[in-house]
Amino acid sequence: MFRLQDSKVLAVDMTGDAVKAKNGSMVAYDGEMAFKKLSGGGEGIRGMVTRRITGEQMTVMEVKGHGTCWFADRASEINLVGLRGDKLYVESSNFLAADAGLRTGTSFTGTRGASQGNGLFTTTVEGHGQVAIMSDGPAVVLRVSGQYPLTVDPGAYVAHQGNLRQSFQSGVTFRTLFGEGGGEAFQIRFEGDGLVYVQPSERNTIAGDV
Repeated sequence: MFRLQDSKVLAVDMTGDAVKAKNGSMVAYDGEMAFKKLSGGGEGIRGMVTRRITGEQMTVMEVKGHGTCWFADRASEINLVGLRGDKLYVESSNFLAADAGLRTGTSFTGTRGASQGNGLFTTTVEGHGQVAIMSDGPAVVLRVSGQYPLTVDPGAYVAHQGNLRQSFQSGVTFRTLFGEGGGEAFQIRFEGDGLVYVQPSERNTIAGDV
C-alpha cells in the first residue's frame, strides 16, 4: 500500500481503503479520492485535552478512495516504518502518513518537549501497518541495546520504537560554558532495546546553547 516514488515522495495505492496524512501534504492523485479533515493531537477526549493544553496545531486528513495518492512535505526525506502490534513515538512535525487502521494518540514527554520548544506531548502510532515519517536529510536508524544506551541531541530526534526508556539529562560541561563545545546543553538518553531515528540536521531548540 505504501511505497516511495523517490526518497521525498510517498505513493499510496488504495482500493477503497483509507490513509491518515498530514493536512496539506497531498501533491497529486489519480482515480477517485475523498478528503476529510481530522483533528490533530490524537483520538478521543484525551486528544482534545492535550490539544487545548499544548496549543499544538498539527492537523491530519483522511484520504479514501480508489487509485494512487502522492504525498510530500517541504522536500523532506521520507522513511517507511512497519509496525507489527508495537508503538511508534514520533515528533508531530515529522509525521507524514499512516494506515487508517493504526491508532494515533499522544504521549507525555515532559521536559524533553519543553527543551525542544515543542508541546509537552509527542504523537504515538500503534497497531499493524505502515507509517511514513519525515526527516531533514536522510534519517539514520540507530539500535539501542542493554549494553549500548544511546544519547541523542533533542534537535536531531525524529522518532523511536521498541522497549525503550528515555530520560532527560544535562550535557553542560566546562567546554560548553567556555564556548568550546558543541552547545548541546540538554540531551535525551535512551536505554533498553529498540530503534531511534535521528536526522542529520538539528531543528532549533530553546535549550540548544548555554
